[in-house]
Amino acid sequence: MIDEREMSNEKESMFYRFLSFVERIGNKLPHPFTLFVILTVLMVLVSFVTGIAGIQVTHPTDGSNVSARNLLSGEGIEYMILNLISNFTGFRPLGLVLGMMLGIGLAEKAGLMSAFMKKFMLGAPEKLLLGAIFLIGICGNIASDAAVIIVPPLAGAIFYGTKRNPLVGIAAGYAAASAGFTANLLIAGTDALLAGITEEAAQSMQAGITISPAVNYYFMVVSTFVLTVVGAWVTQKFVEPQAGEYVAEQEIEDDGDLSVSDQQSKGLKNAGIVTVLYWALVVAAIIPQGSPLRGPGGSLIPSTFLSGIVPFILFWFIAIGIAYGKTVGTIKSEADVPRLMGEAIKDMAGYIVLVFIIAQFVSYFNWTNLGMILAVKMADLLEIFNFTGFPMVVGVIAVSMFINLFIGSGSAKWALLSPVFVPMFMMLDHSPAFAQLAYRIGDSTTNAITPLFPYFPIVLGFMKRYDEDSGIGTVISYIMPYTIAFGVVWIILLAIWYFADLPIGPGAGIFL
Repeated sequence: MIDEREMSNEKESMFYRFLSFVERIGNKLPHPFTLFVILTVLMVLVSFVTGIAGIQVTHPTDGSNVSARNLLSGEGIEYMILNLISNFTGFRPLGLVLGMMLGIGLAEKAGLMSAFMKKFMLGAPEKLLLGAIFLIGICGNIASDAAVIIVPPLAGAIFYGTKRNPLVGIAAGYAAASAGFTANLLIAGTDALLAGITEEAAQSMQAGITISPAVNYYFMVVSTFVLTVVGAWVTQKFVEPQAGEYVAEQEIEDDGDLSVSDQQSKGLKNAGIVTVLYWALVVAAIIPQGSPLRGPGGSLIPSTFLSGIVPFILFWFIAIGIAYGKTVGTIKSEADVPRLMGEAIKDMAGYIVLVFIIAQFVSYFNWTNLGMILAVKMADLLEIFNFTGFPMVVGVIAVSMFINLFIGSGSAKWALLSPVFVPMFMMLDHSPAFAQLAYRIGDSTTNAITPLFPYFPIVLGFMKRYDEDSGIGTVISYIMPYTIAFGVVWIILLAIWYFADLPIGPGAGIFL
């Protein structure tokens, strides 16, 4: 009879070998910019072959013939030359994300985000500590990747201070900020970024269609609370028993920057007051039936407010960032506001460079009709094998999970997948917003376990502070229960939404 421990060790060994394989393959992949250059060149060559071969499909909505177009033809070469700059400047996600970052970045550079996360977690009662860690970690994506840097070490320090295993605290904080990355209680930069890419893909099927950053909002709000509860439960039932009692080899000095000063608390209070006043004014402006913020006939869904939600969020973050910064002294004069905004945009330089080639790839993909042709062929194939409905959705989630192990950039992956997935979903009577939602679940879930995630080495460093023997296996063994639980629960939650046909966001449903 085989010893259970040997079987367990064998399974762990197989899993770590798989992760090692992922790491090796992933490290051999070029930078996302170079990867998209290669993909763009390949697409040009494929367009040449398919164009010469005269491949075509029937458009599913208007019945017209859609033929593959050759980028190496005279018309194609002219298109690439004349549209190089306009593809970049007209790429909708670029303006949305940079606009959001002017406000969010100001608040982050002023110190508001970090102080709020610390205040919320440090002030939570011990019984609610895990819930506070997961809620802040999940919602922390409003400040982009800041939560991955702030929450894990803070959670580890709090666990250490309360005589609990600090490695568990770090694992919980990291799982919340990475595996739960796409959920939030607010509209975040991720929503704006992905909505812009989804809109580009959806317009190949329906010209003029618009996708609001709020299209997944209802589902993500519920996900935030559900994942918070699930994360706390997994920590108590699986991760803490697995980790056992922590025995420090030496006394760990507390980090001096974990506390929130009286001035920072006052700044947070002032930011809260500004928040109440700001949104009270917005609500007051929406209430009148004839308000220009309402939609046709005085409707709220759709409305100018929902379609233009990004500017409202932008100005809110500017307002609270200034209120906080003026209080704590990080903003001393009006000149500090554009300076901090500039620093935030500097951090986006890598994204701007990546968008240049992504915009060309998406534009060329749409112009050649390759996205439409692939979507039609895949939709036909799925119907032939009767692999439609919710099983198809789970398949898309699984594909997204797998690709996420190798390519870290969420926008790069969606720019690659959306020209096929979005039209395919629409042909199968599912909305573009739902296609985006399925992708987001898969993309977020496996963030925490891929060694290629940019912050994986950092969280390993956090753990080594408390245990020098910690390695990749330590991180993975503590994080894996969260990845599995989040993936299963998210799919179950999505199934409830799907079969009950619930709205996933304001004016956005699952079916067309």
